[in-house]
Amino acid sequence: MGRLGVTEILIILLVVLLLFGGKKIPELMRGLGTGIKEFKDAAKGDEKANTKEENK
Repeated sequence: MGRLGVTEILIILLVVLLLFGGKKIPELMRGLGTGIKEFKDAAKGDEKANTKEENK
């Protein structure tokens, strides 16, 4: 498997648009963004906890 080219990405976006419709996509992206933010915050929290334990 190689890298995704522009054509493949456009096809994937078209399929997503057909499956979910134009109204659902902003909601999906908002949910995805929230999930990524929570994941990053949790990862930062774990790093802070690990550094506090190492400093003891």
